[in-house]
This record gives sequence, C-alpha cells and structure tokens, in this order.
Amino acid sequence: MKIKILLLPILILILTAQQVFPQIAIGSDESIDYNNPKEYSIGGVTVTGVQYLDPSVLVMVSGLQVGQSVKIPGEQITAAIEKLWKQGLFENVRIVASRFEDKVVFLEIQLTERPRLSKFSFSGVKKSEADDLREQIRLVSGDVVTDNLIIRTKNQIKKHFNEKGFLNTEVAIDQQRDTTKLNNVALKITVKKNNKIRIGSINFHGNEALASRKLKGAMEETRERTVFHPLRNLDKLVYNTARNFVRMDMNGITDYAADWYADNVKIRIFKSSKFIRSSYTDDKKKIIEAYNSKGYRDAYIERDSVYRNDDRSVNVDLWVNEGRKYYYRNVTWVGNTKYTADFLNSVLRIRKGDVYNQELLETNLSYNPNGFDVSSLYLDEGYLFFSAQPVEVKVENDSIDLEIRIYEGKQARINKVSVMGNDRTNDHVIIRELRTRPGQLFSRSEIIRTQRELAQLRYFNPEKLGIDYTPNPQDGTVDLEYKVEETSADQVELSGGWGYGRIVGTLGFSFNNFSAKRLFKKGAWKPIPSGDGQKLSLRFQTYGSGYISASASFTEPWLGGKKPNAFTTSFYYSRYTNGLSSDDASFASFVIHGLGFSLGRRLEWPDDFFTLYQSVNLQRYSLKNYSSIFSFGNGNGIFNNLSYTIALGRRSDDNPIFPRKGSDINLSLEVTPPYSLFSGKDYKNLDENSKYEWIEYHKWKLYGSWYNQIVGDLVLATKTKFGFLGMYNSDIGITPFERFYMGGDGLSGYNNLDGREIIALRGYSNESILPEYFNSNTVGGTIFAKYTLELRFPLSLNPNATIYALGFMEGGNTWSKFSKFNPFSIYKAAGLGMRIYLPMFGILGLDYGYGLDEIPGNPNANGGQFHFSINQSID
Repeated sequence: MKIKILLLPILILILTAQQVFPQIAIGSDESIDYNNPKEYSIGGVTVTGVQYLDPSVLVMVSGLQVGQSVKIPGEQITAAIEKLWKQGLFENVRIVASRFEDKVVFLEIQLTERPRLSKFSFSGVKKSEADDLREQIRLVSGDVVTDNLIIRTKNQIKKHFNEKGFLNTEVAIDQQRDTTKLNNVALKITVKKNNKIRIGSINFHGNEALASRKLKGAMEETRERTVFHPLRNLDKLVYNTARNFVRMDMNGITDYAADWYADNVKIRIFKSSKFIRSSYTDDKKKIIEAYNSKGYRDAYIERDSVYRNDDRSVNVDLWVNEGRKYYYRNVTWVGNTKYTADFLNSVLRIRKGDVYNQELLETNLSYNPNGFDVSSLYLDEGYLFFSAQPVEVKVENDSIDLEIRIYEGKQARINKVSVMGNDRTNDHVIIRELRTRPGQLFSRSEIIRTQRELAQLRYFNPEKLGIDYTPNPQDGTVDLEYKVEETSADQVELSGGWGYGRIVGTLGFSFNNFSAKRLFKKGAWKPIPSGDGQKLSLRFQTYGSGYISASASFTEPWLGGKKPNAFTTSFYYSRYTNGLSSDDASFASFVIHGLGFSLGRRLEWPDDFFTLYQSVNLQRYSLKNYSSIFSFGNGNGIFNNLSYTIALGRRSDDNPIFPRKGSDINLSLEVTPPYSLFSGKDYKNLDENSKYEWIEYHKWKLYGSWYNQIVGDLVLATKTKFGFLGMYNSDIGITPFERFYMGGDGLSGYNNLDGREIIALRGYSNESILPEYFNSNTVGGTIFAKYTLELRFPLSLNPNATIYALGFMEGGNTWSKFSKFNPFSIYKAAGLGMRIYLPMFGILGLDYGYGLDEIPGNPNANGGQFHFSINQSID
C-alpha cells in the first residue's frame, strides 16, 4: 500500500509532463515505437493556429530546419516545444508528424496563441489617478496578455500607491473576452487603495547629545501624523517652567517647552505624514548627517523597527549609538601653489578647536551656495581638473588632524559652446546672453550667472536649465552644452465684469518673444512670428460706453544687436465721457494722449547686475466740462506733462517667478523742466489752469526686495517702498497730478486719469489711505512708505502652472508734506494669499488681508477683504 502511495505522485508527474511537452502526435499511418526511436530527415515544417505572428520566425525559434536529421521520438522535438513555450505567447504547443515518406518526415507545429489586449479600464480610483496609472503601466492595445504582464501590471500599480503612503493597496485584474475581436480580451483592473498608512510615532533610543525633536526634524519625508493635544501634560510644563525659572535656568525652560510642544502639538501643513520605505531609508542617512554636523563622526543606527500601530498607522523605533564628540586639531594643505595655506584656511573657515562638522567641511570645500568655497576659487580661474581630497591623517582621543590634498591641474579654456532644446527661440537670442565664450578660461560662476540670465528671459523652464561638460584633458579644453526647455512666454488678458457701476471689459496681448523681421515670412505665423526676443504689447479696455483706453508698446532688447540696450517705444490713449452726445451742452470728457521712448542698458560697474534706465514721456490731458476728480480749475483746459526718468537698478534674484535668493533694488528720479524758473510769469497771481498748463515736479522712488531661503523651498521675501513728490516753485505748489494713492489691489482703472500712482496695501479698500482723509481730502499724498514681509512656499514649480502660497504682514501710509512724514506711523495688515503663474495669463493673485487699523473718516475701509491681482500689481 505504501509503495502505491509513493508511486502515485510519480505517475501523475509523468502524465503531466507528457501532456505539457508531448513528443510527437501521429498524423499518418507510420507507427512510432517510443522504445525504439528512428532517425528521419525533416522534409518540411509548417505552422498553424497563429494570427499575429510570422510562421517563418516561429520555425526559426523552434530550431527545426528542413534537411535536419532528427530522432522520432527524441530530445530535439522536446527542445523545440520548450523553446516555443518559453516565448510566453501560447496557451498550447503541439508538434505533429503530418506524413512520412521513407526516411523523410513532414512536421506541423500546432499553436494556440494567448489572447491579445484590446482595451483596459480602472475601477476604484479617480480619473486623475487612472491617468497617472496609464503612464506608469504603459499597456498598449495589441499586447500579448501573459502571466508576466498581469504580474508586472499589479506590481507597478502597488508601487505607485505605496509611494503615496498606501501600503495595503490591493489589485485585482479580471480578463474578459472581447466579443468584437477574435482572440482579444479586455482587462478590468480593480484597485482598492485601503487606508493610507501614516506614522503614529517615531521613538529614538540611546540619544543623549541630540534631542529626539531635533532628530525628527532632520528627517525630511518621514514625519509623525498631526497631533493637537495642547492640554496634555500642561501641568508638567507649568511646573518645570516655574522650577527652572527659580533656578534661572533659561535653557531648561526653552528645552522643556520645545520637547513638550514636539510631543503634543504636531501640525503638518506642507508635508503630510506617510510611510514610504525608500524615503525612510534616505531619512536614516539624514539622522547620521545631523550627528556628523555636531561632531559625532562615529554615530550610527544600531537597529530599527517598523511595526503596526493600528489599521492606519505604523510606529518607528530607532536605536542610535552616538559615539564620542570630535574636534578639529590641525588642518594642513598639500599640493597648493596658486593660493597660500593661510588664505585657503580663511576660506575653509575651520579653526583649531572647532567641533567636527562633516557637512561644513564639504560645503566650504566643494560648493557653498551662500558664499565662497575652496573649489570656486580654483574653478573660477579655469582649474577645471582641480580636486581637493580631505584625509584624516591622525585621530587621537577626541582630536582629528586633517590633511587636504589638492590637485590643481592645468587651467582649461572653453573650446565649444552649444545650446540644445531651443525649438522656438533663435540661437542668437540665447548666445548673446551667454557669459562663457570660446577661448575664455573656464569659470563656474560665469556658468551659474548664464543660467540665471537665461531664466530671467522667461522663455525657458528655470527648473530644467542644465549644462553638460565635456572636458578634453589632452589639450586642456572643455566643451559646454547648455540644455533648455522651451515654455510659453506669451500672455493673454481677457476679462469682463461689473465695476464702478458699469460693465468692464479688457483684452490684452503680450508677445514676449516676438520677431518683427519675420512678420512677412511665410510660415512664421505660429500663431505669431516669434524667436527674436522682442516684446510687443497691445491692450484695450472699456468701461461701458463712457470710457475706452488703448495702449501699444514695442521693445527691442538688443538695440543694434551688439549690446544689451533695450529700446522701447509706447503709445497710450484714453477717453472718458459722461455718456452724453458731443453736441449736448452738458457733454463732458477727459482725453489723454501719451507717447514714450525709453532706453535701458546693463552696466559693468559697480558690477554687471546693475542696469540704467532712461526714458522721455509726453502726456497731454484735454478736459472739457470735467472737474469731478480734480481739486482745482474749472474742468476745462489742456495740461501737458513732459518728463525725463532715470532709474538705477540692481537685480540678482535667481528666478523671475519664484525667487529663492537674491535681491531687486531700484532707485528712480522723474523730473520735468522747471518751466516756472525761466518763463518770467507771476505764478502767484495766475489761475490754476495756467499754473498747471505745463506740469512741473520732481519725483523720487526707492523700491527694494530681498529673498532668503529659510529651509527647503520656504522663502522669506522682505520688501520696502518709498516715494516723494517735490516741487520747484512754492508759488505753484506741488502738482495735483502724479500723486500717491494707497490701498487695495494696486490695479488702475478708469479713475487713473491724473497720472496717479496706486500703491497696493492689502486689508484696505482701493485708494482709501490718503493724507488727512478725516478732513474730506481726496487728493493723494506726496510721500508714501510701505513695508512687507512674506513667507512663501511653492505648491507647484511646473513652468506651465507655477503655484505658491504665502502669508504676509505689511504696513504703509501716505503724507501730504515732508514735515508730517513719520515712517513708523503706518496702517498695518496681515493675511494669506496665493499666486498662480500661467504662461498665457502671467501671474494671477488672490489674497485675503485684514486691515488692523481704522482709517479716521473712513471706518469701512479696513477689515477683512479679498484682493485679486494681475501681474504682481500687489507686489
């Protein structure tokens, strides 16, 4: 009985093997003796049962050839069947001897193909998630549906959701026969994400030198889930605070308070808590880096444990061995001939007795984004093949002797410079911005500056700007290839709505990469001629039937083609009426014509971040029976404003849309000729229309913005603005034109007819902050000041939809005369906002601001208010 039981599995195995890999089926009268194989010559091989595959290729795969000698039955037939099975394309494989002729056999390979994929669909996920999955799994109609394809698809879907924190994702794939196509199936992919697995708690063991909260802070992606228990252990917090206060232990107070806050108040705003294995592995390295930066060079993680907390979370425990704390003792240099050891030490900024800091050593030796480093000294002088290798030559107790071995190599010159990826912008537009030219010494700083200049053009994705180096050590040269990715630079402004008691409509176009010379070139209109870096702007605006305005400007950024001299010409026209017929005696109108010419150029001193801008502008105001917005005259007359503006600016921010570092400072002076000084008229006795026939003033403005990267992509933007409007002749006084009006969103509308300058201040209604408003004054100020602090964080850096959120505090005020100016007497506001950059529309903003101070005489001007902005009108 036992023998029968043992033989039964063997018998089943033999029968199964014969079914899967049959030797040969008899298709003729020839008898086959499996105990006595006979040798035949293959007279022909045919393939049946295939629809999509080439029979001749399948014969080649099988290894069977006409004229080949085979034994029937024999290993060659078995091997042929195995080769076909391994392709994974068939459900059934048989080889049949269709006939025998003497010692010649004719074989037929009978195959049943696996089904093909006709279509597939998802259930259990959102449409956006399904679109992402299609990109991941890359299934194509016509694919052979094999076991490997099913398994691979499941794994890719699980991996996709695992990376988003769904560690318990389940995937089921159902094959449904497609009745519309022969041998085709449709796959129904059912995804059950289940709950996202978050991190309940992260517990450190063995850490004494660094508090657990600091180690948790070092982990960038592995974060505990949000906890808000402000009353938990509050009694202990009060007790320890009081005890440490009595002891005058301020460090004890702050440390205990920080630990209590870290344990009981964990608020995740920008990064959610989720456990991702790959991120967790990277974060363990961050923990060791945190120890290394504090002198603990031997620190390591002894072991760690990730275990289930509940159905929705896991806990993480880590045991660390801190080791001892080390200090630098002696730092020596070997191989340096270009710079002295003392000078290199001053750049390295590591002195005897300093705490060992691996991060500081690598930063100051290789690349310091916020200052000088040793590598930049050499790389900016052409030493492309330079290398510096720090070696710990002696470790004694807690002291480390460091020897930095330098290989300077030869200075490298630039051989070739090329640009890849510009399929719209012409080469000469990019080449003129390059600061690295053939024949020059290699310079890393010039390469970084070139990338900044290319980003400032706004023609390319600043996040994708790159460069490839191809060094040629044999001749001491290097080839540079800049890589760019084109993005849309043109903008459209199209809006309609209700404002100021009438229908408001705006249509504007800004073509920022225009090409005038291709206007009449066939095929250049795609949709407009582009590629030469010129700018053409057109704008039309109407407020019902009473107001229309139109403007046009054209800028050539490289006038003459040899230097960055930007020449702009512009024209402006606006007309406002009371809606009556021009033949009506009560008809009133205000018409402005404007014409301007400007020239801006890049300076080389004090450095080449400086620019000088000069312009001449002429405006002509024609009034007829119109006095509603002026505090002078009878509403009739012609007023002229001929002005000259000179502005000195310095801009070094690294990104035009979302700058992380750098600054933008601008000082400008706008002046008119002092007509009253040489006209010989008695202005004291002139009527106001005659006084202001030719407007005279001098106008000073100072704008400054500074950007600092706090941590990661969190950026602090600090801004300040000042303005002063002065006069030449006290008999005329300060002109009622060109005044400063503060408050609101900074957008100018039909009421911007007197050249007023509108300064935004969130949390207050438009143009509500005027000097002495409580005295019913409606004339703008002659002095203003504004201060802004913004914390910014990007939600998307996609060049086609850059989005960032911000929180702000700001304040400002206007004054009627210099004697009343007080830069600390300001109206304050705070709030939140968001900016969205769409290449087609520019920067759109939505802010909610709360004005903290009531305006005397205008109690409804402050409070909570929403503000919409276009192209940084608020900023």
